[in-house]
Amino acid sequence: MRKTIVLIAASAYLVSASAQNDCDKSVYLTFDTGHMEVAPLIADVLKRQQVRVTFFAANERTKQGDGSLGEYWAPWWRARAAEGHEFASHTWSHTYWRADLGDVRHPAFRVRPSAGPREGQTFVLTAAQYCEEITRAADRLKTVTGKAPLPLFRAPGGKTSPQLLASAQACGYTHVGWSPTGFLGDELPSESASNDALLHKALRDVRGGDILLAHLGIWSRKDAWAPAVLEPLIVGLKARGFCFRTLREHPDYGGAKGQ
Repeated sequence: MRKTIVLIAASAYLVSASAQNDCDKSVYLTFDTGHMEVAPLIADVLKRQQVRVTFFAANERTKQGDGSLGEYWAPWWRARAAEGHEFASHTWSHTYWRADLGDVRHPAFRVRPSAGPREGQTFVLTAAQYCEEITRAADRLKTVTGKAPLPLFRAPGGKTSPQLLASAQACGYTHVGWSPTGFLGDELPSESASNDALLHKALRDVRGGDILLAHLGIWSRKDAWAPAVLEPLIVGLKARGFCFRTLREHPDYGGAKGQ
């Protein structure tokens, strides 16, 4: 009897894997860092549902430990790499672009990080210094995971300019935002955007090819989005015929080989 159960489970896994390989309705689930309290629960859901995602990481302030890319969370990142997830930079200090300065030959940017020793301060970075912000997070990811991150980055808040994108491209990084219907709403106030409403909206609106965005914890949200919405969302999208892929498999970013 035990052998029969094992064989049935193995067959179900192969059918699931085959369906994922044959799927032509792909979505690309991505997570940006956050306070990390729900990160272990998110990892449990992803493992249980056999879903691989792309993590964009910055060294943000966390509820436990020394920052999302600090030593406390390093084992968590290593475990995700072993499971086949992909990684990319979210800038080191979660540094928001505020305005372009300089000119095309000497670009610079007014920025404001939300983490690190200059959290909340507004100052200027040259294009080279902004690239260092991207690279520092990518290098740290490689150190803690042992896996080369993708040569991609996501600007905090998705805030960019053509000049910023060109400067990042010049130092080897392509920006990745998210689809309009891929904004899963975990940054919104719980009072005006309940988990039930966000789940319903995503199941209704997500389309094939969408890049989906969520976070590893949002400080301001009272009712945590994950894992409450995450697992029913994954199950619901699978039931609609969607499969989940990483950005390494995305048609626009599939040439990304890692740093």
